[in-house]
Amino acid sequence: MMKTTRYVGLDVHADTIAAAIGEGRGKTRSLGEFPNRPESVRKFIEQLGGPRGLKICYEAGPTGYALYWQLTKLGVDCEVVAPSLIPRKPGEKIKTDRRDAEKLAQCYQSGTLTPVWVPDAAHEALPDLVRARSATKKDESRAKHRLVKYLLRNGLRHPDGSRAWTHPWWRWVQSINFEFEPQQPRSAIASLKSSINASASRGSISQSIGPSNQLPPRRRPSWKHYKPCAAWPS
Repeated sequence: MMKTTRYVGLDVHADTIAAAIGEGRGKTRSLGEFPNRPESVRKFIEQLGGPRGLKICYEAGPTGYALYWQLTKLGVDCEVVAPSLIPRKPGEKIKTDRRDAEKLAQCYQSGTLTPVWVPDAAHEALPDLVRARSATKKDESRAKHRLVKYLLRNGLRHPDGSRAWTHPWWRWVQSINFEFEPQQPRSAIASLKSSINASASRGSISQSIGPSNQLPPRRRPSWKHYKPCAAWPS
């Protein structure tokens, strides 16, 4: 009995998934749209007759790899492909979810798509940590900027000329007392403390980079740009 491989392209969004299937000789057929929910995905696979002989692809993008992990758990042969390497005809400008799914199914069937390396959950946790640390460092930088501008706006400078962010300078900032309550710098200091404490909680990031040695070279983070976080001075 001859085995038939079915090639399915998915155009994945946060809330919906558009699907199409390749039917040979460059022909594709839209399979409609369904919610991007685990139960809906499972029912979609069942409607196609199960994972046997089924190959599914979708573009790498902001939805990440959750769909890939779900499909592989269901026994489906799934690949995530590079969007920038999808063949496109000159002048091809009109894009809809249905057309994108049909294009993926057609190219997948003809073998013209380029898959990307998909991390497992353990490897994906590392970039999440890097993104979180980058976000907290940006928050810390903005909080510092607000505090410095607050002092400048009120014409305040350390009486002994101590450099900003040193321990004597911090003690002086925390001792500032204005005549009017709304002028007190407590909120600016509290915001900065919160940002610094959040950064310090991820300061031991170097202890979590073990799995990065197993990543492909292009996926390994460059740690030389990350300086240790300083805790809030006492």
